Amino acid sequence: MRRRFLGRLAVAACSLSLVVGLPALTTAASAHQPEHHQGPEYKRVGYFTQWGIYGRNYQVKNLQTSGTAAKLTHLNYAFANIGTDGKCFEANVPGQGDAWADYQRPLDAASSVDGTADTAEQPLAGNFNQLRELKKANPRLKTMISIGGWGWSTNFSDAALTPASRSAFVASCIDVFIKGNLPLLDGKGGPGSAAGLFDGIDIDWEWPGSAGNAGTVYRPEDKKNFTALTAEFRRQLDAYGRKTHRHYDLSAFLPAAPAKIDAGFEARKIFNYLDFGTVQGYDFHGPYEATTNQQSALTTPRNSPVPNEFSDAQAVGDWLKRGAPARQLVLGVPFYGQGWTGVPDGGTHGLYQPSTGPAPATWQPGNEDYHALKTLAASGTYHVYRDTRNGFAWLYDGTNFWTYDDPQVLKAKTSWIRDHGLGGAMVWSLDGDTADGELIAAIDRGLSHR
Repeated sequence: MRRRFLGRLAVAACSLSLVVGLPALTTAASAHQPEHHQGPEYKRVGYFTQWGIYGRNYQVKNLQTSGTAAKLTHLNYAFANIGTDGKCFEANVPGQGDAWADYQRPLDAASSVDGTADTAEQPLAGNFNQLRELKKANPRLKTMISIGGWGWSTNFSDAALTPASRSAFVASCIDVFIKGNLPLLDGKGGPGSAAGLFDGIDIDWEWPGSAGNAGTVYRPEDKKNFTALTAEFRRQLDAYGRKTHRHYDLSAFLPAAPAKIDAGFEARKIFNYLDFGTVQGYDFHGPYEATTNQQSALTTPRNSPVPNEFSDAQAVGDWLKRGAPARQLVLGVPFYGQGWTGVPDGGTHGLYQPSTGPAPATWQPGNEDYHALKTLAASGTYHVYRDTRNGFAWLYDGTNFWTYDDPQVLKAKTSWIRDHGLGGAMVWSLDGDTADGELIAAIDRGLSHR
């Protein structure tokens, strides 16, 4: 898994743009809900990235000072890894685990959510302790440990392969993260040290039954094994929940591509076990392609040069057609943009035009956080263009092209979520927002219809 505007901004109307109503989906799914499904409140799910505390200096405290935590229902901590033995683990191994960030790193008073410095004696420090403090300040917030992601789905297929491997894998994840039995590392962690911290598990397997990151194992039988894995998670979480007298949520990150849905997911079955699933509503296009395009359109642009074009409506619609309940689908939105450089105007303000490569950016060429794009937009060099019919926006300065979501786009998307009876919105990732939480506020307003 991959991954608004103020100031002196010259806004030009896109010649392709029409101000019309957004089309409705033509398909619907049965409204079957499992007993553990939550009530009618729209979910507001946000991913917090473990590595964001370094270069971006985005700390758990930022979720509090920005007002973001108060607007979320679920905070997904990304990511936990799966070892070659098919079990969840914590360790300090470059590229494999960062227990230092998770629960060893001491924070001073200024960096702490509650304004208290960590001590050498406390068993839990780092992000996990800050999440605990964040939950104390926001009692309605649920925290989820997200397992896998693009880089750490390598061993998912092996872990899900047999009843025995599934049972052992799920038990290990529950032991480490739900029961909180973190390994003791340099005086931090230990039995029960993180007990009660996480309220559930998010399965981020990219992708069962089809290719993901280089080296990630996949098999045809992943499809049925994914269903069996969700069932095993549900069984063990419920069993532990009977002891603790609480319900533990279970969610999964779901692809937008129909081919990946069909290769890896039994849509009608998995929602018997999941509380909800978050549908990838971004990365439809990016600078890994030579031609500029939208990365997160709400509906499919009729004039797109790409056959079988992706969009949020297409992605959600494909899940509905296969039997997923609308109320358990949560639409993913990006807090970052995809960019190209060397782009001619072509009469479309850079849209659907050739490029010379990824646009320059802060952390990774062709990928930029929203708050940085907002700064570009306010510089006076860029113009913002919109396709209001299809719900997407882009920035263009005559050379560089950025496709992204801003508050106006998110207003349209949240309205569409409400109109189509979906479960809410998910964000990848929260560190892309402004310091005052401009994008999450737009989502909150939109889902609250105010």
